[in-house]
Amino acid sequence: MLGIFGAVFAGMLLINPRLTNPPVQPGKDLLASNTPPAELVTILRNSCYDCHSDETKWPWYSHVAPMSWWLVDHVESGRKHLNFSQWPHGDPRKSARRWRNMGEAVADGEMPMPSYLKGHPEARLTAEQRDEFVKWCDEQADRIRNSTTNETTR
Repeated sequence: MLGIFGAVFAGMLLINPRLTNPPVQPGKDLLASNTPPAELVTILRNSCYDCHSDETKWPWYSHVAPMSWWLVDHVESGRKHLNFSQWPHGDPRKSARRWRNMGEAVADGEMPMPSYLKGHPEARLTAEQRDEFVKWCDEQADRIRNSTTNETTR
């Protein structure tokens, strides 16, 4: 029985998904287009970028099935939902909505996800960091909304 389990586990290790990071286009990243204060850059890098950018740092356990399957699916889903490496530059309404949604997710404690925090204690946010992040998101959304309003009233 143990031999069968070992063979199945060894076979699973051979069927790992590719751990990919698409190339980041210069100037398209959130940090290039909306440069935040240094402390917010640290928050974004530590708490968001592994799942919401094309700059994922794949930990050692991402090479071990079945964890690799779960992590790749999780990162692909995170990138699809919100990808800082492909920040929306064209549609101001979409961009403002994303800013609001980001702030709400952090304010509500949905992000960073509790499952991510278990393996990444550096991603844990203090109440002050959450407040600062939410305030920044709100400021960015207001800035975009105000510039859009000013353009339509001209």
